[in-house]
Amino acid sequence: MTDLELKAYLEKARNIAVLGAHKDPSRPAHYVPRYLWEKGYRILPVNPRFAGEELFGMRVVASLEEIAEPVDILDAFRPPEALLAHLPEVLALRPGLVWLQTGIRHPGFEEALKEAGIPVVADRCLMVEHRRLFGVH
Repeated sequence: MTDLELKAYLEKARNIAVLGAHKDPSRPAHYVPRYLWEKGYRILPVNPRFAGEELFGMRVVASLEEIAEPVDILDAFRPPEALLAHLPEVLALRPGLVWLQTGIRHPGFEEALKEAGIPVVADRCLMVEHRRLFGVH
């Protein structure tokens, strides 16, 4: 995906589901979605450890299956070895884009999404890319 395509996508995106969202402010799975929330995106946090609690103004759900609204971007904070277990629910959710955070790559998972027509950005930080593309610091 080119920078131009990515910027256009981020401009129209509204709902970002965060798989592995965390309560600890020192963790990337907290401060990245917090940054996006502060930029006006609606964050849909997903983490069974914190289900029922509130993060970024929304109730945390235990799984992607509990999200009943369109998801523009699925931002994944899960180790590569855990991704295939999420594949069925990701395919059922049909997010507009799946974003695998810095350090996260899984060729089989990425290929399955591409075959399903779901674009993937891997091994890049959504916050860093958003700042770079929109000149925000």
